[in-house]
Amino acid sequence: MSVKSAKLSKAIDRPFDPTILKRAREIASAYQIILNYEDGEYFGRGLELPLVMNDGKTPDACVKATRDSFATAVAHMLECGEIPPPPASENKRTEQINIRVSAEEKLLLEEAAKSKGFRGIGDFVRSTSLANVR
Repeated sequence: MSVKSAKLSKAIDRPFDPTILKRAREIASAYQIILNYEDGEYFGRGLELPLVMNDGKTPDACVKATRDSFATAVAHMLECGEIPPPPASENKRTEQINIRVSAEEKLLLEEAAKSKGFRGIGDFVRSTSLANVR
């Protein structure tokens, strides 16, 4: 294991700063959860963070577990200086910009967006760009 890998693995095992975790829980509480029932268990995933999911024996247990997963994901984003996606219910974006990218750049952006749990390239580019200008 490299020194960098060792540092990263240690960072995962520590608790979040209480201020960051509180802010993350506030943000996560507004996210929408999509519940599915399969094989006697409920599965929840995020509308805003589709790769963040959890499960539970009851709908309430699933929602609580999924919200905890949201809070963890958002806290990590905040620690990394990223801007979490806004709640889908806000939908207050009125301006549009267009950028041209190569086919390879588009694939790279899609992979990066997916790996970070974003719904698509637009959310990823917006979040990443805004995090770098603030």
